[in-house]
Amino acid sequence: MSLMQTYRRQPVAFVEGRGALLFDSSGREYIDLLGGIAVASVGHAHPKIAAAIAEQSAKLIHTSNLFENPIQAALADKLAELSGGMSSFFCNSGAEAIECALKLARKWGSVNKSPDAIEIVATEGSFHGRTFGALAATGQPAKQEPFAPMLTGFRHVAFGDIDALSGVVGDKTAAVLLEPIQGESGVVVPPDGYLAEARELCDRHGALLILDEVQTGMGRTGKWFCYEHSGVAPDVVCLAKALAGGLPIGACLAAPSVAETFVPGDHGSTFGGGHVQSAAALAVIDVIESEGLCDRAAFLGERMAKALGALFDGCEVRGAGLLIGVDLGAPLAERLRAEALQRGVIINDPTPSVIRFAPPLVIEETEIDRALDVLQEVWDEIKPA
Repeated sequence: MSLMQTYRRQPVAFVEGRGALLFDSSGREYIDLLGGIAVASVGHAHPKIAAAIAEQSAKLIHTSNLFENPIQAALADKLAELSGGMSSFFCNSGAEAIECALKLARKWGSVNKSPDAIEIVATEGSFHGRTFGALAATGQPAKQEPFAPMLTGFRHVAFGDIDALSGVVGDKTAAVLLEPIQGESGVVVPPDGYLAEARELCDRHGALLILDEVQTGMGRTGKWFCYEHSGVAPDVVCLAKALAGGLPIGACLAAPSVAETFVPGDHGSTFGGGHVQSAAALAVIDVIESEGLCDRAAFLGERMAKALGALFDGCEVRGAGLLIGVDLGAPLAERLRAEALQRGVIINDPTPSVIRFAPPLVIEETEIDRALDVLQEVWDEIKPA
């Protein structure tokens, strides 16, 4: 094998895409309800994104971060506008954005609280990435055990339980790291008010609030950032996935008073925020704005969730916008995903009993309806009697 066997790949290779549709080498059409795991938010082969990539790559691809990059600066300015003035560090992935946030939090805690204030409090069931820092923050022991020992200084409590969180946040806490919605654990939504209570708890103990918006950001839940639904202002936000429409980019955003903790040499990335990636990200933001995709995600998400509730009668449907999970109540997710793929619909099974939907925000209502007809057909065949 010339490829390391790190993925359970599905038996199909896509060669072309258009909007929310993908096509394999035989020309067969598939309705994409996964979007490359919440990446292709503006759809496949969007002409504005393709044009931005082609135009920039014909001019200049890479110079490194040793030199000024006006396109990267423009992207930082745009993200500052969207986030209420945050400063950006650009990298290549969500895991790298988390790594940046962890380093920033540890230095901030040791400088602003005490040398012992380096603990990061995260939650059980969370997923923050596969690099060592991000993996240590991830609240899934099964993913950590093959690579033990983990980095120290991390504590995990039940997600959505503010009492559990308040029981561990204290003088040694540099930051609390949360996903507004846990995507990889099956689209788990915390109780109303949880983020606001976590914000108050961090303020009380002088700790940072870091929000992992790698999966929920960039319009996915009906607003630019999921935290906007709760009115919470985080200290640090991590982005990736949908930011450049499919090109590898991540961003760690921080309030200026926190961002200034870093000085030259503290952190870096050879490729982060490169010319082509930044041009693509600017084009993605322009498309989301000009096509009203945040509002579209909210509208279509409500419509889709209602239809899924009727289709999977008796099953729990949860999420926000076009990030939706359905708990089947039985370990049928893998079979449902496989049968749907064979019939031209792409979904995902993050857990044995949950299927996940994160389609492009440009998906047409008729495409959603066609896909749901297929899922109805499959579910009628495999659901428990």
